[in-house]
Amino acid sequence: MTFHPFPTWNASLNAMAAVFLIAGWWAIKNGNSARHQRMMVSALICSTVFLVSYVTYHILKQGVVTKYQGEGIWRVIYFTILGTHTPLAAIIVPFCIAAVYFAIQKDFRKHTLITRWLMPVWLYVSITGVLIYLMLYVF
Repeated sequence: MTFHPFPTWNASLNAMAAVFLIAGWWAIKNGNSARHQRMMVSALICSTVFLVSYVTYHILKQGVVTKYQGEGIWRVIYFTILGTHTPLAAIIVPFCIAAVYFAIQKDFRKHTLITRWLMPVWLYVSITGVLIYLMLYVF
């Protein structure tokens, strides 16, 4: 296995975001809003640093695309994951901003309306980001 610093860093950020999302969800379900806030801010920081790192990596690669080398059912699985991951990753950005805005405004009704579907989608994007890395660079 060849070590790829940017993709490995990016996958690590996605994994950390997933852990923080689950910890934040657990905290709010157990009435610990202070811990929830810390975990969600941490998830947001991980995802933001991921986005900056991901864009930087692709700028440095100057358009060179890493192609998936798998065949058969694994190729279908990879492109199914990638085909859902990519649009959902783009879609969640404005909703994350809105969720943070409503939390800061202490409008928890609107915050909850957004985060009820945002949290599982964001978690899916974080986890599938790790899976995409593993399929491209490890397996």
